[in-house]
Amino acid sequence: VQLQASGGGMVQVGDSLRLSCASSAINNYDVAWFRQSPGKEREFVASTSFNGGATYLINDVKGRFSISRDAAKNAVYLQMTNLKPMDTGVYYCAARTPGSLGTYEFWGQGTLVTVSS
Repeated sequence: VQLQASGGGMVQVGDSLRLSCASSAINNYDVAWFRQSPGKEREFVASTSFNGGATYLINDVKGRFSISRDAAKNAVYLQMTNLKPMDTGVYYCAARTPGSLGTYEFWGQGTLVTVSS
């Protein structure tokens, strides 16, 4: 499964971005977004089940980020609003077999988000 992450950029505090994760097979997998901020370990940010029926966001982004998927476009999105400097980092999308409850098997290449104050 090849995942293509895109949509990152350099924005200012309070701006919005939408990240996309595309793959021809993505509709068959649970998908998550992770991020790695400078000097920190990679952290989980959000996830959606293969059918979009279950989503999860970490507390730091609740109310600001949302995760969704468009089956027709074979894509999963991370909509980010009211961005803060703490959101700066490389964002990765990852996929895993539904119901596996295990580690994410497939990873995209990452897209850089920089939030400046």
